[in-house]
Amino acid sequence: MAELAKEAGITVRTLRFYRERKLIPPPRREGRIAWYNEHHLARLRTIGALLERGHTLGGIADLVTAFESGRDVGELLGLESALAVPWSEETPVRLTPEELADHFEGEVTPENLTASLDLGYLAVDGDEIVHVSRRLLEASSALVQGGIPLAAVLEAARELRVQVDTIAATFTDLIRAHVLAPEHHGGPPDAAEAARLTGTVERLRSIAKSVVDAELSMAMDRRIRAELDTTLGERTGPPPAAAGSAPAAAGGAASTGGGVPDEAQGPGPAGAAPEGTAPDEAQEPGPGPGPAGAAPDGAA
Repeated sequence: MAELAKEAGITVRTLRFYRERKLIPPPRREGRIAWYNEHHLARLRTIGALLERGHTLGGIADLVTAFESGRDVGELLGLESALAVPWSEETPVRLTPEELADHFEGEVTPENLTASLDLGYLAVDGDEIVHVSRRLLEASSALVQGGIPLAAVLEAARELRVQVDTIAATFTDLIRAHVLAPEHHGGPPDAAEAARLTGTVERLRSIAKSVVDAELSMAMDRRIRAELDTTLGERTGPPPAAAGSAPAAAGGAASTGGGVPDEAQGPGPAGAAPEGTAPDEAQEPGPGPGPAGAAPDGAA
């Protein structure tokens, strides 16, 4: 109750007063736990907005009564109802301490329990523990079974909540600026306009979920591909040398582009003449009929 009052910007005493006047619906109860949700918060914000516009609590109570009895004014407050219906589809799970331990074998430590309570994942009801979401419970359990410590999972959940809250703010800003803002200047919408806005908000629910799912899927693809490229590159090392490249000659460095091969820079194999000189056999008498030492044909 204190958290709901804080979110609505009122005191707990005022919240109790509204509840006693039946201005807000009763909470959902599970044992001794009372669950308030976005519907209650939206109703409190609607009451605050109506008070700012000069409505009295008695008049607001009449509007609420008319809405709940199905009279025409219900179409006006139906917009508030459409905005307030929870977007989440989470089902709480009741567990014994033993069942919780089975989900997270060896990981149910006092530190992890405290973190789960701080995140709002867990609540204690007598001898039982209530997890706020079956889907989150199963996902957390699967991550732990996959080798990720529960403490790391909870820390990631804390970071993720901040990021997801930013995404939610983006969508609510869009709705406020482009769907609801015109109505703030001319008083409450009439019945036809309220019905139109209600339908628009309902459609935006599925659109927002689709956008987030698509963007998350593409972001995961990009991240995983990059991670695989990095990991595989580290394991395989640098690429092999290009085919056809020769190792450095023994006793000297490999030639560089534009340089002269080693064998052209110094004496070659025995009997080979340096570049630019005539072969040895061209300096000696060729085979012929003359005596040894005779000049070649055509010499003086």
